Amino acid sequence: MAKALVIGSGIAGLATAIRLQQKGYKTLVLEKNSYPGGKLHAINKDGFRFDLGPSLFTMPHFVDELFRINNIEPSEHFNYKKKEVICNYFWDDGTKFSAKSSTKKFTKDAAVVFNTDIKTLTKYLKNAKLKYDLTASLFLEKSLHKLKTYLSKNTVSAIAQLYKLHINSSLDEVNKSYFKNEKLQQLFNRFATYNGSSPYKTPGIMSMIPHLEMHYGTFYPLNGMHQISQSLYKLALQIGVEIKLSQEVTKINIEQNKTTGVSTNEHTFEADLVVSNVDVFPTYRALMSEQIQPEKILRQERSSSALIFYWGIDREYPELDLHNILFSNDYEDEFNTIFKQRSLNNDPTVYINITSKEDKNDAPIGCENWFIMINAPGRYNQNWPALIQHAKKCIISKINKALNTSIEKHIVTEHILDPRGIEKETSSYRGALYGAASNNKFAAFLRHPNFSSKIKNLYFCGGSVHPGGGIPLCLLSAKIVSDLVPKPAV
Repeated sequence: MAKALVIGSGIAGLATAIRLQQKGYKTLVLEKNSYPGGKLHAINKDGFRFDLGPSLFTMPHFVDELFRINNIEPSEHFNYKKKEVICNYFWDDGTKFSAKSSTKKFTKDAAVVFNTDIKTLTKYLKNAKLKYDLTASLFLEKSLHKLKTYLSKNTVSAIAQLYKLHINSSLDEVNKSYFKNEKLQQLFNRFATYNGSSPYKTPGIMSMIPHLEMHYGTFYPLNGMHQISQSLYKLALQIGVEIKLSQEVTKINIEQNKTTGVSTNEHTFEADLVVSNVDVFPTYRALMSEQIQPEKILRQERSSSALIFYWGIDREYPELDLHNILFSNDYEDEFNTIFKQRSLNNDPTVYINITSKEDKNDAPIGCENWFIMINAPGRYNQNWPALIQHAKKCIISKINKALNTSIEKHIVTEHILDPRGIEKETSSYRGALYGAASNNKFAAFLRHPNFSSKIKNLYFCGGSVHPGGGIPLCLLSAKIVSDLVPKPAV
C-alpha cells in the first residue's frame, strides 16, 4: 500500500491525513509536541479551562465533511450550536452594539446605533456575498498554481467582473465609500484581522468576510474549540491513520528531486509522498536547508501575531457574551504601531472570549474564564517582558472604562502567551498567526502553493500556504492537497 506522511498534527495536518487515508494511502502523522492539534490546544488551571488558540468557529460543515466522507455521522462525535449574537462591541464613549447573526436583525440594529441607512447596509452585505460567490472557487477551493484552475467557467466569470472585487482599493477605503459613521467603518475594518493584516493595506476584496459570519453563522463547539482538533484526532485514529506524538522531524529526505520520506533524531520514515503542515518558513529553512529556497515567498511580510492573557475571573459580567470587542479610539494608529513600529499600541483593541458563557464547567461557580487578546507584531527581538507589563495596564484600563469595574481585583489566576511562545509551541515563524500578511493586492498569489514544483511528491497545507490562515481556510488547504495528490496505484 502506498504510504503518505504528514508532518504536524495541526487542524490542516489532521484533515489532510484523514483525506489521504480515505483516498487509499496508509497515512502516518508525526507531531513534535506531546499533544495533537497545533494551535487548537487547551489548558486547565486552578479550576478554569482555557482554549489556547483560535476562538472563532465558522463554516462547521468543513469539519462535518471529514466525518461524512468516511460514512460516519458527525453528530456522534462532534457537536456545536449556532450563536444568535455574533459579537458585542464597545467604544470608549459608551456606545455599545450587539451584532446579531440574522442579517435582517443586524442591519436593523446597526442602522439605529450608527445612524445609517438600512439600504446602504443591505447593499454592502449583498456586495460582500457577491465577492465571495465570484472568488470562492478560484481563491479558496483550488490551487492558484495550476493552469486548469484558470480554465473553468467560474474563473472566467470572476475575471470578467474583477472591477467588482475592489482589489485596487484597501478595505478601509471600501468601507469609507459606503459608510460615513466612523464606528461602523471600524467595525467592518476589523475583519482584516481575520488574516492578520491591516485594514488600511489589505485589499477591499476582504469585505467578503462579514458575509461568511452572517450567512453561515458563528458557532460554539460543545466542550470548547479544543474539541475540533480532538474530534479529528480521534476520527483519524478510528479510520486507521497512525499518529506518533513527541516525534520531531529534522529533515525531509530528497533524492533526485523526489521526496523519499523524513528523518527524526532517532528514525527514518520512508513514504511515497510527504505533506508539511509546518509553517512554510521553517519547512524550508530547517527541514530542507540544502534545497533551493523560494526567497521571494519566504521574505514576505509576516502577518500579525497576538498577545493573549488567560484570566480566571471571580465574578460574572452579564453584559458580555462569548465574543466581545473593546475598540481602540485610533484604529489606524494601532495598526501603524503593529506593522510599522513593530510594537504594541497604548490604546489597543481588546478582544474578550468567555467560553464559560456557553459551558459553565469551564469556570468555578460564579466565575468566568477570560481569553483576552490584542493584536501584536511578530517576534522581532522586542523587549517582551516590558511590552507585556505595559500592555496589561492598558488592557485593564480599557476594560475598567468599558465595564465600569476594577477588573484587576477579580483576576484570581493568569496564563500569558506572546509571539515568542506562539513561535516556540507551533513553529509559526516570528509567531505570525497566518503566515504571510495580506497587505497587498497580490497577496493571494504570493502565498506558497500547496505543492512543490521542484520536488516531486512534496505537498504543503496549513495557514502559511494557500489559501491562508484560520480554521476554514486550513481545512480547505487539506482538501486542495487531497485533490492534487493522485490516487495510489492498486
